[in-house]
Amino acid sequence: MNNLMKKKVSVLDLIRGNSVPLMFVLICAVFIPLSGFSGSYLLNEIMTRLGRNAFLILSLLIPIMAGMGLNFGMTLGAMAGQIGLILVADWQIWGIPGLVLAAIISIPISILLGLMCGVLLNRAKGREMITSYIISFFVNGVYMLVVLYMMGPIIPIAHNTLKLPRGYGIRNTVSLLPMRQTIDNALAIYVGGVKIPVLTLIIIAVACLFIVWFRKTKLGQDMRAVGQDMEVARDAGINVERTRIISMVISTVFAGFGMIIYLQNLGNFPTYSAHTNVGMFCIAALLVGGASVEKASIGNVFLGVILFHTMFIVAPSAGTKITGDSMIGEYFRVFISYAVITIALVMYETKKRTQTDYPNRRRSGAGRDRRDHEHHRPRPYHLSGQQDAGVRRPDLQGTL
Repeated sequence: MNNLMKKKVSVLDLIRGNSVPLMFVLICAVFIPLSGFSGSYLLNEIMTRLGRNAFLILSLLIPIMAGMGLNFGMTLGAMAGQIGLILVADWQIWGIPGLVLAAIISIPISILLGLMCGVLLNRAKGREMITSYIISFFVNGVYMLVVLYMMGPIIPIAHNTLKLPRGYGIRNTVSLLPMRQTIDNALAIYVGGVKIPVLTLIIIAVACLFIVWFRKTKLGQDMRAVGQDMEVARDAGINVERTRIISMVISTVFAGFGMIIYLQNLGNFPTYSAHTNVGMFCIAALLVGGASVEKASIGNVFLGVILFHTMFIVAPSAGTKITGDSMIGEYFRVFISYAVITIALVMYETKKRTQTDYPNRRRSGAGRDRRDHEHHRPRPYHLSGQQDAGVRRPDLQGTL
């Protein structure tokens, strides 16, 4: 009987702990038949989106390991990647060399932005997620200043196809057609009509191996210790502030690389808005994969990409079949993206407050019990006032 009860409890805990992935499995199970898409089409789309998005989402794992939560500031690295691609497009360096050069250009920009973000987040401990979100808005303003006003007059831009008609500033869309899917098509193979971007998957696998290796290094162990308890880590001699800054720098550099992989797959990008939604959708995909604000794994990344983007693929078509309006599906998938993030943040705050309040309640309860015990404890005879009232002490009765 006890074993049966334990099994029931463990099953309930499993369902409760994986409620978001299970919800998306049900959504996909309903929407896939309604969409009318063939299996080969869905597999092709999922494989394309896996190669396009996985590296970006992997950039979120390091800050979570360091206890800094969901890095909404990953868009800083995305902007660094975009600047690298704009310069490469102006220099007309295409293909693999152009992508490598764009990545090299993005590294110092990402490091600088990651350092700034890490220093600011150290001054906002416990509020890292909202702070990184606000920082991304601030840096977005700086990015627009650089791209809209400084590229041309200060940063030389040679090709008029990139510049606005006024002679400076970058146009609303940057074309990357000469390098479109350069990485995806290299070493690509077809299995049952499904395109497998081998080189892209190799790059993603290298990133996964780096994360696995990094967790075992001293710095990785320090980050895990800081993520579990900053004060204990500080008492153990770990430089908490430095460790947190390094986690942000690594995440930002990874995001820059991931944005380059993402945009080369698309073949063009809106100059002033490509990075704005990337962070939100990457975070939503990670949470859909079963991650939380405090814990995430490589498995969560891949499961999240598959479930989240399957929903993204089939929702518009399924919405058309159900309501006759494809925009319902569009609204649904955007709504779901923000809803998942909202639910994750609410659950995190609830759990944190529960963990904070429980010890306080125990301490206050213990204090109240102690006061009650002292209140009801019999007072010593010489302090009770009975002597003045003429009441004899029990031990002296009969001796007078």
